[in-house]
Formats: sequence, C-alpha cells, structure tokens
Amino acid sequence: MQLKIENLSKSFGELNVLIDLSYTFEKGKIYALLGKNGSGKTTLFNCISEEMPFDKGNIYLNDEAINHQDVGFVYTIPMLPEFLTGYEFLTFFADIHQEKGLHRDEVNQYFERIDFKEDDRHRLIKDYSTGMKNKLQMLCIILTKPKVLLLDEPLTSLDLIASMNMKKELLKIKDDTIMILSTHILQIAKDISDEIVVLNKGKLIDVDETAENFEQNIMEILQDE
Repeated sequence: MQLKIENLSKSFGELNVLIDLSYTFEKGKIYALLGKNGSGKTTLFNCISEEMPFDKGNIYLNDEAINHQDVGFVYTIPMLPEFLTGYEFLTFFADIHQEKGLHRDEVNQYFERIDFKEDDRHRLIKDYSTGMKNKLQMLCIILTKPKVLLLDEPLTSLDLIASMNMKKELLKIKDDTIMILSTHILQIAKDISDEIVVLNKGKLIDVDETAENFEQNIMEILQDE
C-alpha cells in the first residue's frame, strides 16, 4: 500500500507553504516528518486528510484518489466532547465503530492498553490534562486501524510512561498502516521512526539516518533559508 503525493501546492495569500511537493509513503514504516514550527507540517496533514483544499496536485492511496475515511488524524490539540467522561466517550466511540471490531464491553481493556487509571476513566474530559486528552484521542484513532495515520506532534504532551505505552501501540499497527508522525524534536524522530523526512521550503527531503553526519545534514537543511 502506498500514499502517493504528486505536485502538491498550497498557498495562503502570497505565502507559499507547499510548493510542487511530491513524495511516496509506504505501508509498514513509521515516517517522522521533521520541520521547524510554521514549516507547513500541519498544512500537509490537512491536505492529506481532505480537511483543507489544496491549490493543485494529486494525492493517491493505492493509485486511487485519497478518501478521508481511510485517514486517521491525531490533532495537536485534542478535539473531544468535554461534557462526557472518558468512559462514556470511549463507550460511545466503540458503539459507532462496531464495523471496526470495537465492542462496548471491552472499553476497560482498551483503557488498560494505555495505562489509563480507573478513577480517571470516570472523570469529565473537561477536567483532564492535555496529556490525558491526547492519550484518549490517540487511543480512539489507533483502535480504528486506519489505512493512513497522521500524528501531529503527538508525544510532546505525554509523560515518559504514557509516551512509551503509546509507542508500543503504534508499533502494533505499523505493519498494516502508512504512519506519518510530525515533530520539531529530532530525538522523537530518531526514537520511533524508520524514515525521517524534512519539510523545508515547501518540499519534502529524505534524510539518511544511517549517515555518520545525518544530524548535521538536518541542521543544514533547516537553516537553509
């Protein structure tokens, strides 16, 4: 399975964010999308997920136009119904995704996969920390096993244990998923990814992680104004 982007461009007024960008992502790998803040990482994700129209270009999944239903998107700022408890929300989520193999009687098992404390499951989401909201959001998306998984700065708000648990969950679905994780932190990119690509000047650039001076190569790319 391939996610193929061809000649993608997106501008906001006179600001050219994505410029004739082309790249092919493969199933079974975790790609780290590295770039400075404001480089266009979220814009690229919004185009892939069809949440934002692009100016020109094409995005294909297995040679067919991408369908937003094939894409799971973990947002930087979690979007959850804060008037529900975590348990109520995950039960509701399981009910509406039964075709994905989710069951309401397994909700506690789902929470256990990410070490979500039992007391916290029955608190209102509005009282959760950002890290807890992010854990819940990521759990929901991972459970649906999307063909394409976009993670926008997903681990920065998680503590060490939560981050390790989430990495394990990502590795479980890696073989059947095209997974792209954006970050501006090099260490996160190194820790979890199979491939590192840098978004700079509106284009994606491959970086050979096995090269002796690969960190210096990344710095030179990012400093090239």
